[in-house]
Amino acid sequence: MEPEEPTAIRTTLDSPSLSPQPRQICSTCDRPFLVCLCHALPTTPLPTRTKVLILQHPHESRHKLNTTPLISKSLQNATIISSRRLQPHHVADHSTPAIYLFPPSPSTPTYALSELQSSNLLNYQTTPLLLIVFDGTWKHAKEMVSASEGVLKGFALRVSLDGVDENATGGSIYNNELVLRKEPFGGCVSTLEAVARCLGVIEPNGKLIEEVLIGILREMVRLQAGFLKPLKPRPKLLKKSKQKDSEP
Repeated sequence: MEPEEPTAIRTTLDSPSLSPQPRQICSTCDRPFLVCLCHALPTTPLPTRTKVLILQHPHESRHKLNTTPLISKSLQNATIISSRRLQPHHVADHSTPAIYLFPPSPSTPTYALSELQSSNLLNYQTTPLLLIVFDGTWKHAKEMVSASEGVLKGFALRVSLDGVDENATGGSIYNNELVLRKEPFGGCVSTLEAVARCLGVIEPNGKLIEEVLIGILREMVRLQAGFLKPLKPRPKLLKKSKQKDSEP
């Protein structure tokens, strides 16, 4: 990426095989000018009682459809750390109740987000909460959570969004309206939507915050739709040994 120019727009070169022409990048939202989201972002970042800590896999930051940067531009109390695991110094203040978003595993059950709301497990209405989110592909996120369990254990409660089902086919980035990034199974959502849905429950004005964040995501999907080809499911390829077994 080239240094910023004096104007509010900077340029970066696409791969020569795709386009030899430079494309304009908005210096505010860091997105190509044709899909700029500045008009959808709040005029000033929204304040929250909840501190949002996003641990982003280094590879994810290079993905063009990554939604995490939009969170830090929309929320005052959001921090992004590029790392493959949660380190103790990332969460130095253990006196703050904490939750982290991730589906359950055989060894680590979770509370559903709706249960967190009804049971008031952490008394988050009167105590500020730390929300930890792992941002990466499903494979990377599992690796990150596994590598971070030593820090998370006894400190943060695992919470999953309602509707997660590993036996169901994955949907799209937002409520199956458009397929931008294929999710591995039912209930998986983008990092932006996950944060929006969680803050919608735990923040005093959560519904407003959720509405703003989901509105940004809707606009992102709408703008990208004109530049993406529909994703077609690829047939599963059998290993050579299984192919021989299936032959008549």
